Amino acid sequence: MNEKLQKKGFIWANLLHLGRNMCCDVPLKSFPNTPPELVSYISQADHLRCDEKVWDDVTRQMAAVGMNMAVINIGEGIQLESHPELAVRGSWTREKMRGKLAELRAMGIEPIPKLNFSATHDIWLKEYSRMVSTPEYYRVCADVIREVAEIFDHPRFFHLGYDEETAEHQRNYDFCVVRQGELWWHDFLFFVKTVEDLGIRPWIWADYVWRHEEEFIERMPRSVLMSNWYYGTKFRENPTVHSKAYLVLEKAGFDQIPCSSNWSTPESFPLTVDFCSEYISDEHLKGFFMAPWKATVEPFRDRIEEAIRIVGEVKNA
Repeated sequence: MNEKLQKKGFIWANLLHLGRNMCCDVPLKSFPNTPPELVSYISQADHLRCDEKVWDDVTRQMAAVGMNMAVINIGEGIQLESHPELAVRGSWTREKMRGKLAELRAMGIEPIPKLNFSATHDIWLKEYSRMVSTPEYYRVCADVIREVAEIFDHPRFFHLGYDEETAEHQRNYDFCVVRQGELWWHDFLFFVKTVEDLGIRPWIWADYVWRHEEEFIERMPRSVLMSNWYYGTKFRENPTVHSKAYLVLEKAGFDQIPCSSNWSTPESFPLTVDFCSEYISDEHLKGFFMAPWKATVEPFRDRIEEAIRIVGEVKNA
């Protein structure tokens, strides 16, 4: 393995889903090609879609292959004291969540919270998702961040999501919200400050740079940890704006944890590791991130386990 990938503290992360109300505000029409028995795991629901046995099994597999971080997509998954109205049937109690975090740490896996504040992926906020950029919205979001940070014992990172906030990504939604220009920056920097005031480093999906490169490079705080994501195979030959972004971020001096997936092809993750370990400096390459993008439920067990195997094969090669 490349010596760069063996350094102490290098991160091998997996995206682990607790909540799922982040993809769409309607149950069917955004997913016309998805089998009906699987749609309920993608669109919004009034109950938690997380199988505890699958969670336990895949986290043990993560530890077995040497993965050392779980980025937990929380959404509606916890019964918060500050805002109990955000919970759904089956949401985990604070005590249960703390127990699962302790189990992860005992296996050598660092748990990191993720709450997506992109207006495309904030259905978990329920009625507050229709109050974006209002005083009530800021109050609720700050409350939630503070409480989740406390449940996670003030982790070193807090993933804020913030991806895909475009009209195209909401084309099938019943209610669309897209922040642009100064309002996008105002709200984004509000979240950065809220997290940093807790002594935690903010982490985001970096796809805003694809469409706003000059503005992004000029205005994005270098304190924000970047996960550009690309799930294809075009890196050195015919690269896309998505794969080129790794080079843009490196040149601009951002710390990165590149993200790949087995969403499109199992080849993407090893190609991402090969490319990024060559072109991102030791100073800025903090790890790699696998995102299976599947609910932690039995119908998707195979895809999640495949993703973990891929990381293990690359890490232990």
